[in-house]
Amino acid sequence: VVYEQEGVFIHSSCGKNDDQDNLIAGILRVIEQENEVVVDWRPLDETLDTSNILCAGKDSSSVVEWTQTPKEKCSRGADRPSSYEAEWDMVTTVSFKKKPHSNGDATTHANGESKWSFLFSLTDLKSIKQNKEGMGWSYLVFCLKDDVKLPALHFHRGDSKLLIKCLEKHVVLTESPHDERVLLVKTQKSLSQSFENLFDEPSYGLLQKWKKDPYIVTMGKFSRVTNYIVGSLRSSDSSNQRRPPSEMADFLNDTIPGLKINQQEEPGFEVITRIDLGKQPEVSRREPVSAEEWAKNMDSEGRILDVDYMKRLIFKGGLCHTLRKEAWKFLLGYFPWNSTKEERANLQKRKTDEYFRMKLQWKSVSEEQEKRNSRLRDYRSLIEKDVNRTDRTNKFYEGEDNPGLILLHDILMTYCMYDFDLGYVQGMSDLLSPVLYVMENEVDAFWCFVSYMDQMHQNFEEQMQGMKTQLIQLSHLLRLLDSGFCSYLESQDSGYLYFCFRWLLIRFKREFSFQDILRLWEVMWTELPCQNFHLLLCCAILESEKQQIMDKHYGFNEILKHINELSMKIDVEYILCKAEAISMQMMNCKELPQTVSEILGIENSSVTPDSDTGEDESGAELSCPASLYQSVPAPVTAANGTRDGAQQAAETQSLTPA
Repeated sequence: VVYEQEGVFIHSSCGKNDDQDNLIAGILRVIEQENEVVVDWRPLDETLDTSNILCAGKDSSSVVEWTQTPKEKCSRGADRPSSYEAEWDMVTTVSFKKKPHSNGDATTHANGESKWSFLFSLTDLKSIKQNKEGMGWSYLVFCLKDDVKLPALHFHRGDSKLLIKCLEKHVVLTESPHDERVLLVKTQKSLSQSFENLFDEPSYGLLQKWKKDPYIVTMGKFSRVTNYIVGSLRSSDSSNQRRPPSEMADFLNDTIPGLKINQQEEPGFEVITRIDLGKQPEVSRREPVSAEEWAKNMDSEGRILDVDYMKRLIFKGGLCHTLRKEAWKFLLGYFPWNSTKEERANLQKRKTDEYFRMKLQWKSVSEEQEKRNSRLRDYRSLIEKDVNRTDRTNKFYEGEDNPGLILLHDILMTYCMYDFDLGYVQGMSDLLSPVLYVMENEVDAFWCFVSYMDQMHQNFEEQMQGMKTQLIQLSHLLRLLDSGFCSYLESQDSGYLYFCFRWLLIRFKREFSFQDILRLWEVMWTELPCQNFHLLLCCAILESEKQQIMDKHYGFNEILKHINELSMKIDVEYILCKAEAISMQMMNCKELPQTVSEILGIENSSVTPDSDTGEDESGAELSCPASLYQSVPAPVTAANGTRDGAQQAAETQSLTPA
């Protein structure tokens, strides 16, 4: 309990006379739990029946109500219902509505105290309204998201300033430009909570918070399964029926406008399910590119002789660590591939000047100026919080006063000057961390990060256009690859693949070990063997887990839990092999659907848009395979030796649609 105040009253209109308020004395607490802060007001009557406390419940339309909560699920003080403890249940309430109480609904004390008790998370707070000084008792009105106002709290024993100061330690409050009495909660605060907090964030339900804030949802760790989340996906009738997949798709479409994940209703998909991709080929990987190989492919002026050849080598084996500092600048587009050593030196000099000019912009802002620049102030606060929790187990960032942390902070602050419209959003510190680790140089790391953010920018924009597009594209690819698995996911209300959101948002940063991410990213940056190779990596991971999910009849909760527990357990070399094999399968398909062809950027002359009756054409030209495997030294390492042939056959087996 970080704040506690007695003598906080609700003035209800339940008095005997219409013009007389009934004063309900209560105690107000701010409770700081592991990764959540809650505000709790309840009457002082110790005999209060806790079954009447207004906690979040769900009705059949997934709208949160104030309902009578069973005693065993709603205890006093910091003890929370078991549903609140679900670390993977990362969803904030969508809306509140006061549920009408009919006579005989539940026991209610004569003074009506139980009807007014409330408890909410700060993640649900939208604004606070205060009364002006000299207007009697000070009072506060909490307005939650969706503009639902809680009863006014009157402070009879002192003012409310201490409460405001306490809340400001956890949320950013700014004065409304339209009403000086109203303090607004900055939404960016919640968007950019640190990863470490979000990994264990308890909250109120999955789909509701996904609708409110998909970024936070995807950063949460799906580690426990509770019955509470099931309630949000089931109807309220006694039969406890599942909602139909089509309804779930409609809900998600409302969540992210424009996101239309197929539920076997679009006519084109019936065609795709009939296409036989054939057997996945065996794929091996080679050793990482060595410094000697890199040097041999460079002329006397430092120009790369054969860019395509070098990209193919990197795709097939990655880079030895000593090469990364130089090669990543080419892969990310900071250095042009056809530039000379002298041209690159001149470029670095110009970029160094440009970087420090931008850095000086925020460095030279005085405290007085910053007080009048709320956006810069918010960016700084969020960056400081996230930097202190980014990859702290890595030696490059561990310990106090670590210079790596200072550089991480300064680069992110300077990026706010480079792109002030986007500024800083949660997840960006994790994209920068490996880049800075490899570069070991502030300026080079910044410009490589800028290039990386050019690729990832749409992922972090408010409209989430990049995420919408990728989820839809992933759905197309997975349905072509395994329509039976897609049908199974849909039957478990999981066909919209929202559990892949985090993978896509920060390019698997939280799914692989730090060293494996270095390998994975450099392979993806080659842009081989096709466009959107990262989507095929998603397909490879899901297909690898398909058999277990289906054989054990995993439902919605189990799928969530299982997918999230793959974090740090995935073999990067195996998944790279599998994803490459899937790409070869699709490139060799002579009846590849037009949609899939466009997603992967494959030029196949036998592609037919929405028909499976087109004649096969021998000699169909594919844009990538011919160039990918030309002049690449024979592979020396078989990465898929970790699984036997029977298991691989089971994983790639085609299943009949449910």
